[in-house]
Amino acid sequence: MRKNNGAPDPYAVARRRMVSEQLIPGGIRDSRVIEAMGRVPRHAFVSQGMEDQAYLDRPLPIGMGQTISQPLMVAIMTESLALCGTERVLEIGTGSGYQAAILAELVREVFTIERIKDLSIRARKILYRLRYENIKLRIGDGTLGWPEEAPFDRIVVTAGAPSVPEELMKQLADGGRLVIPVGGEDVQILDIISRSGEEFHKHSITACRFVKLVGAQGWQ
Repeated sequence: MRKNNGAPDPYAVARRRMVSEQLIPGGIRDSRVIEAMGRVPRHAFVSQGMEDQAYLDRPLPIGMGQTISQPLMVAIMTESLALCGTERVLEIGTGSGYQAAILAELVREVFTIERIKDLSIRARKILYRLRYENIKLRIGDGTLGWPEEAPFDRIVVTAGAPSVPEELMKQLADGGRLVIPVGGEDVQILDIISRSGEEFHKHSITACRFVKLVGAQGWQ
């Protein structure tokens, strides 16, 4: 969790409206997720000049052909992880850094991988400025995970995959949960993969649309 510097927040009202008009009507019930979404300044993660659109119900471009997901989808994915606060979480696709910040409010430690160097550097600067201290960032192929830090209690993939990468399944702890969009290039299904010993069980949540998960075990 970040250290609050006590500065006034001109977007506090917009963030409360995001919660009351998008997240709660959208079915989000986990009070910890709702509180985290109400705290994290999404406007700090969008592209310069788009701050006034930060709390609208839509994804926004962040450059390099990537996007910051709409608030409701971030909340759905976070709630689907079923977090209690003690977890070590791996995120595949740092992007803007917003999802990592939400996770950092809710868990012990976040490991996040981004294949695009400029995006990772930008996210690192934002997260440092916001004083998050429980996030580790890496530049690399997210489809291969972060084996030296495995196993992870939770894994979340913020890009659409043609199938679930085997390396990520290997790095999921027993009793852990992996949330990932799986499907074609245009439309995917958000799946929850739960691990019990060497068995994996899938539960599908909703249709979604993400940028492609590019890598050795993703889209080429």
